[in-house]
Order: sequence, then structure tokens, then C-alpha cells
Amino acid sequence: MLYAILCYDSEDVVGSWTKEEDDAVLAKLHVVHEKIAAEGRLGPVVRLLPTTAATTIRKGADPLVLDGPFAETKEQLLGFYVVECASLDQAIETAKDLARASSSAGSYELRPLSIFDPGGLKG
Repeated sequence: MLYAILCYDSEDVVGSWTKEEDDAVLAKLHVVHEKIAAEGRLGPVVRLLPTTAATTIRKGADPLVLDGPFAETKEQLLGFYVVECASLDQAIETAKDLARASSSAGSYELRPLSIFDPGGLKG
């Protein structure tokens, strides 16, 4: 079974790191990545771009597009899709299709991805 390990931290703190501080943290993480990769268990490692790059699609019959991460605090992150899209507009249309197909309340948050270690796990 594959697991997504979603890292939550203070965006203000992480965003204030110098390049040297960020590189040092990533170097420490890379040691762990190498261990897990050597065990054949490492899949893609993805760092989300800041929430200022997010777009939220509020579910419903006529999905509403909002700039930013506006999921209610009563909602939890249940999973994510990785979808190749030519533009933000195409990503919004894809999320609207998902929102229309969903039978629950909630939202989809769109975040551009920055892959810094693609890993090698196939699953």
C-alpha cells in the first residue's frame, strides 16, 4: 500500500528561510530519502509551492473559483490528484469536473508542484 506523507509546517517560518537554511534542511531530508530509496520504498517527493499560488474550487452545481486556499477548517485533506494541465484554466476546468462529480461538500485546492526529488518507486 502506498502512503502520502503530507508535511504541514508554518509557511511563514519556512518561507523566511535563507537559501542556505533551506538547502541545509533539504540536505538532511535527502539523507532520509536515500535510505528509503535504497529500500525501494521511495516514490515522488513533491514540495508544494506557497499557498499564495493556490486556487480553490468550491464544490456545487456551479463550482465557484476562489484565489487562495480557502478550505474550511472543518475540512481535512483526504487525498490529492496529480494531473498534467497546460494552464491554470485547464486545471480549474478539471477541478470543476471533479467538483460536479462529487456528492459531498468541500473544496479542491489547486497547487502548482515543484518536484525536487522524483524518486523511483512504481506503484
